[in-house]
Amino acid sequence: MSTHTKLLLRHQRPFIKFWFARVFTASGFQMLAVAIGWHMYELTGSVLDLGLVGLAEFFPRLLFILWTGHVADRFDRRRVAALCQGLQGLIALSLVLGAGGLGVTREMIFVLAFLLGTARAFEGPATQALLPSLVPTQLFPAAVAASSSAMQTATIVAPALGGLLFAIGPLWVYGPVALLFALACSLMLSLPKRPAPPKQTGPAMDNLLAGMRFIRSRPDILGAISLDMFAVLLGGATALLPVFAKDILLTGPWGLGLLRSAPAVGALLMSLWLARYPINKRVGRVMFAAVGVFGLATIAFGLSTSFWLSMGVLVVLGAADMISMVIRGAFVQLETPDAMRGRVSAVNGLFIGASNQLGEFESGLTAHWFGTVPAVVIGGVGTLIITGTWMKLFPTLANRDQLHRDLD
Repeated sequence: MSTHTKLLLRHQRPFIKFWFARVFTASGFQMLAVAIGWHMYELTGSVLDLGLVGLAEFFPRLLFILWTGHVADRFDRRRVAALCQGLQGLIALSLVLGAGGLGVTREMIFVLAFLLGTARAFEGPATQALLPSLVPTQLFPAAVAASSSAMQTATIVAPALGGLLFAIGPLWVYGPVALLFALACSLMLSLPKRPAPPKQTGPAMDNLLAGMRFIRSRPDILGAISLDMFAVLLGGATALLPVFAKDILLTGPWGLGLLRSAPAVGALLMSLWLARYPINKRVGRVMFAAVGVFGLATIAFGLSTSFWLSMGVLVVLGAADMISMVIRGAFVQLETPDAMRGRVSAVNGLFIGASNQLGEFESGLTAHWFGTVPAVVIGGVGTLIITGTWMKLFPTLANRDQLHRDLD
């Protein structure tokens, strides 16, 4: 093989296995989330219970924030990820048994949602920290984009498939989900084993807090993570999509489904483009520009009264968000020593999860205060203000040319 051929992602067999494992586990989770939500609503008819299911899934991320990264740095990341995928498969099997005759209760779903959130809280840092060891440094930005495409593909296809299978019967969705997690677990365990992590010394609490201290000591990393957090916190409008679909764009449930899938379509297309043509120059300015486009697209969506214009704007929004996410994800991982990647990924994951959850709350609160359209427009303007402010606060990040000093 020529050097150029070796530096193609499709020739990186460990990455191919990793990519398929991500597709299977992401698809399994999306199908499981749709089925659990629908099952709960069938049981109780309570919108509050649906919200509590989401809270039960998110709470472990906050509860175990110090431990998830520590486990990813202290133990074999392949086995940590595989164990978490195996636990998610067991959750699906529990629902298979329940739907098959033992019965599924409201309390059972809450417990399983908490266990599902716990498994995903530990799986995230382990898989994110594992990726840099699977490909050469030159290929890492493309690998991040390709890995993100797996998530976006699952986001677009799996929920619809899960809903269709659940309409046939609960067993038809829970059984395949268990199989998907089993396949993901098998692929993860087949990845090459990395060298044993260095033995951690010093007080246990110091090791647990090391990820937070590391991020605080690196202004560029802190700037990249906090930029994304505040941009999503202010600019996220997904919680208000049902209002736009029904009252402003005058469409039905089918229109809401299309609106929800539009950002994922834009993100998927952009991730495929970035996997083929990764951004290696002027990465700081490109990242800030992408966040700015995200803010402008949010404003345009808030002002639009045309369904198809809104669809197009949401596609642009998703594509811009993907550019920012890929640059930030590659930059943070490459700038973090391997022994710290799990703990840094855990903090990063908490920031992203908090911004998504709090962003929905912020959208609902501002919509209650000012109205739906003003709330979205205010959020978009806030994102633009944050972008300009962060460029002033973190000038080295804004002027950064390459993702990593060793990247050719």
